[in-house]
Amino acid sequence: MLVILAVCHLSLITSTAQERRPQNKPYIDLRPMHFGILVGFNIQDVEFQNVGPQQIVAEDGTTHGETVLCDQDNWNPGFSVGVLTDIRLSQHFSVRLTPAMHFGSKHLTFLNLTRRNEDNRPLMQTQDLKNTYIAFPLSLKFSAERFNNHRPYITAGLNPMINLSGKAQDNIQLKRYDAMVELGLGCDFYLPFFKLIPELKFSYSLIDGIDYQHADELTDVNKRIYAHAVTPGHSKMFTLTFYFE
Repeated sequence: MLVILAVCHLSLITSTAQERRPQNKPYIDLRPMHFGILVGFNIQDVEFQNVGPQQIVAEDGTTHGETVLCDQDNWNPGFSVGVLTDIRLSQHFSVRLTPAMHFGSKHLTFLNLTRRNEDNRPLMQTQDLKNTYIAFPLSLKFSAERFNNHRPYITAGLNPMINLSGKAQDNIQLKRYDAMVELGLGCDFYLPFFKLIPELKFSYSLIDGIDYQHADELTDVNKRIYAHAVTPGHSKMFTLTFYFE
């Protein structure tokens, strides 16, 4: 998806930029280091596999099977804010450090196919898995040649994250630490007094983020079947960011 957007993005710029125009901030990219701020929107997702049938031990010591399916059935938009440090390496390459905070949530729906409600439908539970991440992404930026007052680029990097949220009695809880690989594309727009940089980025977790020890901490034993319903779990995030440099 990002590759297709990048091709369309570059084709549009090439087709529309036919004539040279006066450049705003002509020497800003020659600075060895740039600073800025960022604001944006994010959509958080989680990708996991359902375990399937589970053997449950009742309070009287008997065992029976139950099957619970879990899915993230909708996306909730979140908010991102942070700062930017850009270190110039050469004419086309730079290293970016963009510490940020991401506020968002993942809406989960659990269907117990074994138990039924009064309408003979699977028993359903929902959970808003709220997440507040402190992120420390480090990425390499490759920029094309500047033409007039715009300059497209692509980025790739690694993003260690700390999860500050999580309720003690939620069905599912994510681990406190995560690490994501990221790929993004954007364009520098040179305005008279600053650069405006919109960027679209995709992030994917490299580790299994499910906190399996959380199930043993649940005081309601009936929730443990939901806590054990999925494995493994990898977080994903789409971020639309606006940098002001």
